[in-house]
Amino acid sequence: MTRDIWPTELVLKRAERRLEIAFDDGTRLSLPAEYLRVESPSAEVQGHGPDQKVTVAGKHAVGITGLEPVGNYAVRILFDDGHDTGIFTWRYLSELGAEYETRWAAYLAALKAQGLER
Repeated sequence: MTRDIWPTELVLKRAERRLEIAFDDGTRLSLPAEYLRVESPSAEVQGHGPDQKVTVAGKHAVGITGLEPVGNYAVRILFDDGHDTGIFTWRYLSELGAEYETRWAAYLAALKAQGLER
């Protein structure tokens, strides 16, 4: 079984619209607000089943207004478009960092296929 990762630093860079995270395994991530918003773990984005994910458009300029701790396992990210229901676990944030290129390419392809804009 894989041990849980733990954040050692969480820095909100509002002007750059990024969230920087350092983990205890040495991994450092700098994740764009737009990426976090369109990959939110909320039911609004992910749906209630594996084939229900929604392609969220028009978030190119979205920012993060705040972070709220959720127990010892996650953070709620508050976005300036009013979205605040996604609870990002440390593991999910780590996955988002590790899978950034693949997920971002899939998102851009989904936007194009649906005739949507960032």
